[in-house]
Amino acid sequence: MTAGLTAALVAGSALAAPPSERSTPSSPAAKTRSARPRIALTFDDLPAHGPLPVGGDRLVIARTILAALAAHHAPAFGFMNATFGAGDPNAPRVLAAWRSAGLPIGNHTAGHVNLDTVGSTAFLADVLRNEPAIAAVAGDSDWHWFRYPFLAEGQDASVRDTVRAGLRARGYRIAAVTMSFGDYAWNDAFARCTARNDTTAIATLETSFLAAARAQAQRSRDLARAALGRDIPYVLLLHLGAFDARMMPRLLDLYDQMGFGFTTLPEAEADRFYAGSRDLSQPGPTATLEAAAYAKGQPIPANAPLPTAEVCA
Repeated sequence: MTAGLTAALVAGSALAAPPSERSTPSSPAAKTRSARPRIALTFDDLPAHGPLPVGGDRLVIARTILAALAAHHAPAFGFMNATFGAGDPNAPRVLAAWRSAGLPIGNHTAGHVNLDTVGSTAFLADVLRNEPAIAAVAGDSDWHWFRYPFLAEGQDASVRDTVRAGLRARGYRIAAVTMSFGDYAWNDAFARCTARNDTTAIATLETSFLAAARAQAQRSRDLARAALGRDIPYVLLLHLGAFDARMMPRLLDLYDQMGFGFTTLPEAEADRFYAGSRDLSQPGPTATLEAAAYAKGQPIPANAPLPTAEVCA
């Protein structure tokens, strides 16, 4: 690790603004920041997401993302699958680096299982199977936040309610998603293009990644305003992947240029829109902006396109 990166990670562990940016809650600077729409960054599939490009390194991926977060004073929450990265000596180092940066970690099931495929009993068993590994790295931080793999919460109401009851009994809250742009698809395409050393295709991926992020961020704001008449603190779904790492400084710059600030997952979900995610005694599924807009009779905009499987195939 370079001295500069070490300093960036140390700075990020506190996740605090430098003295020149600090202000009291009533100061003009604080009011300006609080008026900005906010994003809570969440990263799925720790410690190893997606294919590793030729010459890639999981720990370098993690450190690159952590350095970008630190540079932007951006909090983040990670979601772990204990079986991911099995056999990779850097997998435990990734988790250690994440925690050393002061970032919390939550449950994403041990094997990234799909509730709609395995059913409630096997699903809850996989949630519990993940807990010892999380507890071992989480320390005294609050790791009782849960992210559904594939965002699948059960097409059948009885399955959905059974899992919500099981998660509630374990003290979990749900990490909702109110902003996403399918970043995982770029990680797959990047690995293929790297194998072919196709620099032109990689440059095209960079452009389309940022375009999709911009379009989807605006889409989330448009949906919130149409359905709720206001911005909410948005919860962004990302992954700990190689192309995410390559693009993270530019992605965070983009959100800053769009006028967004950054916040923590618990702070974002303190908003009343997320009440059903915090209190699992309420009926599911987890609230989405699409569902809220649909209930108001508002149109649902199309999603930005993803890279296809034909890119660098």
